[in-house]
Amino acid sequence: MLNEMNLGLIFLSAFIINNILLIRFLGLCSFIGISTNLKSSAGMGIAVVFVTVMACSISWAVYQYLLIPFHLEYLRTATFILTIASFVQFEEILIRKKVPALYKAFGIYLPLITTNCAILASAFLGIDYKFSFIQNLVFAFGISSGYCFVIVLFASIRERIDTSPIPSSFRGIPIAFIIAGLMSLAFLGFKGLFKL
Repeated sequence: MLNEMNLGLIFLSAFIINNILLIRFLGLCSFIGISTNLKSSAGMGIAVVFVTVMACSISWAVYQYLLIPFHLEYLRTATFILTIASFVQFEEILIRKKVPALYKAFGIYLPLITTNCAILASAFLGIDYKFSFIQNLVFAFGISSGYCFVIVLFASIRERIDTSPIPSSFRGIPIAFIIAGLMSLAFLGFKGLFKL
């Protein structure tokens, strides 16, 4: 169990060493689907950061102060999904009202944040690692910041690839998976740097 002094290690582990997209391979549907445009990817990354941090914070509190005392731990999946869905609905209303162009660019992927396994995994991992509230908050911010960083980086590469001379059979999703695989190999170099 890490103490409060190791918050930087928790963040670094979640952000780059155990990156949710490239090392754990969670959240790939929105990663591949929305990363064709840099602006949309940045917006999705910020949306994921907000939802992950808020949902993980509330999920941790609900688990510690409601589910454990009443011996309802078996309800954590349903509770966490409900929490995430609530925040996504709130965020969807906010984005639709304040930034309609971004809402339109997200298309189906904004409501899909509700079922984004990266966010649900963040809530589960924070509990499974037995983090304190602050550690869980830092961990959730690290995971979501890593998601945001990678999706923006990936989108910038994909935008550049669109103007490159690539054989037609590799254009679109095939080259996206090849690039994601190469990025994953690069991030794999950080694996084992330290362990939580």
